Amino acid sequence: MAILRGAFSFALHIFFFYSAGAQSFIGINYGQVADNLPPPSATATLLQSTSIGKVRLYGADPAIIKALADTGIAIVIGASNGDIPALASDPAVAKQWISSNVLPFYPASNIALITVGNEVLTSGDTGLISQIHPAMLNLQKALTDASLAGKIKVSTVHSMAVLKQSEPPSSGSFDPSFSDALKQMLQFLHDTGSPFTINPYPYFAYRSDTRPDTLAFCLFQPNAGRFDAGTKITYTNMFDAQVDAIRSALNSMGFKEVEIVVAETGWPYNGDSNEAGASVENAKAYNGNLVAHLRSLVGTPLMSGKSVDTYLFALYDEDLKPGPTSERSFGLFKPDLTMTYDIGLAKSSGAGGQVSPATPSPSGGKASGWCLPKSGVSDAELQSNLDYACGMGIDCGPIQPGGACYTPNTLASHAAYAMNLLYQTAGRNPWNCDFSQTATLSSSNPSYGNCVYPGGS
Repeated sequence: MAILRGAFSFALHIFFFYSAGAQSFIGINYGQVADNLPPPSATATLLQSTSIGKVRLYGADPAIIKALADTGIAIVIGASNGDIPALASDPAVAKQWISSNVLPFYPASNIALITVGNEVLTSGDTGLISQIHPAMLNLQKALTDASLAGKIKVSTVHSMAVLKQSEPPSSGSFDPSFSDALKQMLQFLHDTGSPFTINPYPYFAYRSDTRPDTLAFCLFQPNAGRFDAGTKITYTNMFDAQVDAIRSALNSMGFKEVEIVVAETGWPYNGDSNEAGASVENAKAYNGNLVAHLRSLVGTPLMSGKSVDTYLFALYDEDLKPGPTSERSFGLFKPDLTMTYDIGLAKSSGAGGQVSPATPSPSGGKASGWCLPKSGVSDAELQSNLDYACGMGIDCGPIQPGGACYTPNTLASHAAYAMNLLYQTAGRNPWNCDFSQTATLSSSNPSYGNCVYPGGS
C-alpha cells in the first residue's frame, strides 16, 4: 500500500521517547491584556505540570521572566512596535534594553529569543518597517557585547499576509512590496542563525471558506486533501500547507537554511453569531490534533522528520482585548488554572497526553473501547480515514504485507485498525474518534488471532 511509509514506526518510537516530559517543539503564548490573570508563580507551576517546553511573552515582564527561572522552560521576550524607533536610532538604547530585560535574569531564566515587533511588515507603517532591520542589528550588537550572541537569537514576527501567494504551497511567494525589507531581514536571520517567525491561523482561512471539507482540512480531520501540482504532494491539513507556503517563499529568495518558527496559531472556543467555526468542539479538534501532529515528528511535506517549533495561542483568555468575542476566547487554561478543554498537555495524562499502543493506560476519565468505522461508510471515506491515520505518524506496519493485521487484506479491515490506533494514541478523547462522523466507539474487542487492537477499559 503506497500510503504506508516505513519511517512511521521509527517516528512513533521517537514520539513516545519525547512524550515523557516537556517537549521543546510545543510552546504557548502568554498574553497579558487582562485583569484577572493568576500570579506568575502560579503560572510557572502550571506550565511545569504540562509538556509545554517554551513560552512566548509579548513584552518582557520581569515578574514572569523571574518566575520561570530554573524551570528549563525556554522564553521568548518581545520588544514592542513602539520600542522599535528608539532601538533603531540609538545603539545605547538597545544596550540598555538588554541590560534591563535580559542580563538580570539570564541564564537562570532561559531566554532564547527576542522578537522585535509583531506583524510590523504588514502594518502599513513604512517608517516603522524601515526601522525593523536597524533595531534588530542594534539588539544583536548589544547581545554580542554581552557575550550572548548565538545563545539568544533575534527575529521579528510576521502574519501570513506577507505572502502574495500561498496556494498551492509550492507557489508560495512574498509580496514584492516587502522585497527590500525582507531581503535585509532574511540576510540577518541567515547570518545569525535566527528563525523566521510566522503566525499561521487555519481558523481565519476557514472563515473565508466555510465549506465542510474546508473545516475538516483545517482541523486535521479526514478530507479529500488538496493536490499541489508543483510537487505532486496531496496536503491533508491547512497547517502544513500554510507552513510549507512560507518554506517555498523562503526557498525562492535563496534562504533555504533559515528555519521557520510558528509564533502563534490557535482556534477560538467561542465567538459572535457571525464568527463561523468558533466553538469548543472545533478548538479542541484543532489544537488537540495539532499537538498530536507535532508529537508524531512527521513534520510537513517539505520539512519532513522534524516538528516545527510551534507556540499555541494562547495560555489564558485576555478579557480586556477589544474586538469580537473570539478575540477573548483563545485560552487553553482559565484564571483558576483549570483547563478550558483538554488537549492532552498535562504530564499526568500519561506520555504527555498520549497512550502507547503497546500498553494502553487506564482511561483516567477518557472514553473506553475501540474506535471503528460506522456501518455503511463508503470505500472513499475508509480510504481517506486510512490515509489520514497513517499520515499522522502512527505505526501502520501491522497492516502492511507480512504484518499481524494484514489479513484480511480489505480496505475496511485496514482502515479499522489504523483508525483505532490513532484514537488510542491521540488521547482517547471523543473528538479523536470522529473522523468526520464516520467512526464510532465499540465495546466489542475487534482483535483476532495474532492481530491485537489496542484499547479496552
